[in-house]
Amino acid sequence: MPKPTKGARLGGSAAHEKLLLANLAKSLFEHGRITTTEAKARRLRPYAERLVTKAKKGDLHNRRQVLQVITDKSVVHTLFTEIGPRYENRPGGYTRITKIGNRRGDNAPMAVIELVEALTVAQEATGEAEAATKRAAKDAEVAEVATESKVDVTKDEEAAEESKDA
Repeated sequence: MPKPTKGARLGGSAAHEKLLLANLAKSLFEHGRITTTEAKARRLRPYAERLVTKAKKGDLHNRRQVLQVITDKSVVHTLFTEIGPRYENRPGGYTRITKIGNRRGDNAPMAVIELVEALTVAQEATGEAEAATKRAAKDAEVAEVATESKVDVTKDEEAAEESKDA
């Protein structure tokens, strides 16, 4: 006889909880980070980490086991081709939970659960933009120093000519 999981429950039946965790895991792997309640984030963390461990192994058996949980093939493909290899040398701890305060409507404690070391497209673009800005500032500084040194040389030459005339 199947026994219910010990600890906090996430809603009605065991089937509802199973589907809820599968959908949360799908959203996490699709977006890299999701905002949910603390209880759901705490229940999702070991569930998602088991799926990432299966993705790290990458064989057909593990892919089929993940497909039983996450039915969206594109998300499973992303999990096995991008997320799994990213954590190849990491022995665990693929997710991070950050508490963000309470929800306005019902005062439920909220949290952000995200994949560790995950660079989203926006973060990569921001990093590239910051690097370009730093390079531009450095180039401008080098150009400014070069023009100042030219000005100093011409002033020295003019002073030398005036001393010759005197």
